[in-house]
Amino acid sequence: MNDEPEVLLEQRGRIGLITLNKPKALNALSLSMIHAIAPQLEAWAADDGVDAVVIQGTGDKAFCAGGDIRDLYEGRGTDFGPTYYAAEYKLNVMIHTFPKPYIALMDGVTMGGGVGMSVHGSHRVVSDRILFAMPETGIGLFPDIGASWFLPCCPGEIGMYLGLTGHRLRAADTLYAGIGDVHVPADRDEDLIAALVAATTLDGDGVADILRDFAVDPGEAPLAAHRDAIDRCFAGDSVEDILARLAAEDSDWARTQIETLASKSPTALKVTHRQLRLGARIESIADIMAMEYRLADRSFRGHDLFEGIRAVVIDKDGAPKWDPTTLDAVSDADVDGYFQPVPGKPSFG
Repeated sequence: MNDEPEVLLEQRGRIGLITLNKPKALNALSLSMIHAIAPQLEAWAADDGVDAVVIQGTGDKAFCAGGDIRDLYEGRGTDFGPTYYAAEYKLNVMIHTFPKPYIALMDGVTMGGGVGMSVHGSHRVVSDRILFAMPETGIGLFPDIGASWFLPCCPGEIGMYLGLTGHRLRAADTLYAGIGDVHVPADRDEDLIAALVAATTLDGDGVADILRDFAVDPGEAPLAAHRDAIDRCFAGDSVEDILARLAAEDSDWARTQIETLASKSPTALKVTHRQLRLGARIESIADIMAMEYRLADRSFRGHDLFEGIRAVVIDKDGAPKWDPTTLDAVSDADVDGYFQPVPGKPSFG
């Protein structure tokens, strides 16, 4: 039995330090971790003795691989899913609106819920080991934790591309997509934290100056080579339109994207497409999370999310049986159902 706490909360000088501490589970975010972090963030926000917050993950493999989806699977048929999503999304809003510098050290696997714990911060530091993705359509879900906000902010149609395909990014691509702010090699993280602790000025500009001193050019972004094709194809008015545009490209890259999309939940693809187009027009993070809560609530009451988790995490056969099985079998009315109001929904603002 492991008696280590799942999350470590401490103060070093005028820095509040959060350490996600489940390395064997790639620091996957549990409900108990959310419940530990949220009140501490609230306390640090009001504490004049704390100037900034740093969040990191234990181990060299992951910052945070996402929410603990095994817990979601085991909570099927209960209120665990809506309870988890409500708590997680409220924490995402708290980070997004945090009144002090929030510095996320995105080292290793940073996906799903781990993105929610980092990308909303004021300063996003990516390491040479980062592996970023929003892979939710592959488990029958939509990219959540505020993806409706930050993916449409990516240049061109990169956000739609990432949200539908779950494409994985390394350091240079993460900066190119606007998801990270600065690249600092992982072996400098402790030195960086020490510099922040020793600093006399820790407002946003002071933190940026320190990060600049540690920054290293990650090199050319591979994503840039496909930018024109991404913008042409993923500007489509529907998932079917995107697939048609990819087919017209007649390139190896385009054929790979078609194969990738074919492996995803048809329902999740259509919901995600509408979600990201709507998100680009929503101005409030609270309204973003309210929309995503509606999508999450409907997903938790549906088929594909649990089938996707089963195929990827439980049985690990990699062969989900989506229902419906094809895009044309997913009607506009089916998609509409995901966006309907939820009685008694929590407030996110």
